[in-house]
Amino acid sequence: MARNFDLRAQLKNRRFVVRLALGVMLLANVVAAAFVFHPWGGSPEDLARELENRQRQLTQQLQRLERTKSLVGKVQQARAEGDTFLEQSTMSRRTAFSTLIGEINKMALDAGMKPKESALALEPVEGSDTLQQLTISANFEGSYANLTKFVNLLDRSPRFLIIETLHASPQPSGILGVNVKLDTFIRDEARRKS
Repeated sequence: MARNFDLRAQLKNRRFVVRLALGVMLLANVVAAAFVFHPWGGSPEDLARELENRQRQLTQQLQRLERTKSLVGKVQQARAEGDTFLEQSTMSRRTAFSTLIGEINKMALDAGMKPKESALALEPVEGSDTLQQLTISANFEGSYANLTKFVNLLDRSPRFLIIETLHASPQPSGILGVNVKLDTFIRDEARRKS
């Protein structure tokens, strides 16, 4: 027949109470030993390695921050230099047409070339609201020496002129017929204000 376990009766038995107390103390010692040999935060060596890793990460992040600050400074400098370049090398649309044709014809005359007809074409620059590309197609007559001097003057021009094409063909009279296609950029300040 099965015996019923009576806790009250067992608690009156001193042997049982002592065994129970010793078992609880043994369990507490095992738990304490686990904390001593394997601390929650890790061993001192683990904590030292973790500290080194965190210090290394901090150093790397500080270096990244310094590089980012340097890049920000360079971007601001590039923006300022770009604005200065655009201001110096482009012209306002209001005066660009007559000024450029006048300057190119003056360079041609200084080089000994005879200006002929010219044509202008204006195209928007993709990605910009204020810049437009002005293409000048101009014809001249002169000798080969005059042509080289003219190209040299175009190259030394304070304006930002790009020689897209240059065609020179001999004429029956012994001089060269020259067709030059130049590109430059102009600012449309009316678009900037709106």
